[in-house]
Amino acid sequence: MLFAPAAAFGLSLATLLVLLRFPELLVDQPNQRSLHVVPVPRTGGIAIVTGLLIAVAAMVPGFTAFILCALLIAIISLIDDWRHLRPLTRFGAQGLIAATFCNFALGQPSFSESIFLILAIVWLSNLYNFMDGSDGLAGGMSLIGFGACAIGAWMAGNAPLSMLCGSIAAASIPFLASNFHPARIFMGDIGAVTLGFSAAAVGAMGWRDGVWSPFFPVFAFSPFIADASLTLLHRILKKEKFWQPHREHYYQKLVRMGLGHRMTALVEYGVMTVSAGGAIATLFMDGSAQLAAIVAWGTLLILAAALIDRRWAIYEGERP
Repeated sequence: MLFAPAAAFGLSLATLLVLLRFPELLVDQPNQRSLHVVPVPRTGGIAIVTGLLIAVAAMVPGFTAFILCALLIAIISLIDDWRHLRPLTRFGAQGLIAATFCNFALGQPSFSESIFLILAIVWLSNLYNFMDGSDGLAGGMSLIGFGACAIGAWMAGNAPLSMLCGSIAAASIPFLASNFHPARIFMGDIGAVTLGFSAAAVGAMGWRDGVWSPFFPVFAFSPFIADASLTLLHRILKKEKFWQPHREHYYQKLVRMGLGHRMTALVEYGVMTVSAGGAIATLFMDGSAQLAAIVAWGTLLILAAALIDRRWAIYEGERP
C-alpha cells in the first residue's frame, strides 16, 4: 500500500533536484503585492505533479479520469505561469476540465449536482492558488490535508483512494522541504491549481464512493477554505477588484504584522493539524453531528479572523 506514495516521493524528489539546478526557469520576480523580496524560481509544482501522476498512473488502478484531468489542469496552469492567461480563458478551461471530470469520474451526476461540483472544483482550484503566497504554507496544507484524506480513506476501507491521497501528500514533501522559509523554490500555478483541483476531486470521489460525507474534505482543508472565502467576501463588500493579486489574506497579514514566514507557517500547521484531526475524528459520525462539528470549528476560525482584522486595523493605524 505504501509503494505508490514512496514512488511519488522518489519521483518528486528526483525531479525537484533537477529543477533546482536550473533556477533561471520561470522566475517569480517580487512586486508590490509579493511577500518575498528576491527572485525565486516557481517550477516546484512540476516536481509535485510529475511524482504524483506517474506514480498513480503506474501503481494505483481506477483513476484514469482523474489523472488525465489533473494533467490537463497542470498544462493549462503551466501555460498561465509562462504566458499569464486572461482570467476568462483560465476559468473557462478549468470549467471544461471540471465538467469532463464530473462526467467521466463521478458516474454522470445530475444536472444540479454537476453545476455544484464544477463550481466547487473551479473554486477550490483557484482558492489553493490564492493561498500559495507564503513560504511553506501550500506545501504544508498538501501534506496535512491529503494525509488526513489518506487516513480517512484507509479507515473506511478504500485502499485505492487512500493510496491516491497518500501519493499526493508524499509528492509534496520534497517541495515543502525546499519551500520552507527561506524558500529556494515556489510551486507556481502548476502546483497550486493542480493541488486545489486534486483536493476537490478526491473529496468528490470519496463522497461518491460513500467513504465520507461532503463535510469531511471541507473540514480537512478548512484553514485554506476559510481564509480564501472570507478574504474574497471582504473584498467584494469593499467593491474591490477581487480577481486581482493582493496581500490581504489573513496569513499575509500575519506575515506583514511581524510574525514572519516561518512562524506564520508553524502557526498555520497547528491549525491545519487540528482541522485534519477533527475531520478524522468525525468521519463515522452521522451527518448532523459532522455538520455541528464543522460549524463549531468554522465559528472558531471566523473569530480568529476577526481578531486578526482587529490587530491589522491597529497595525495600519500605527504605520507612518
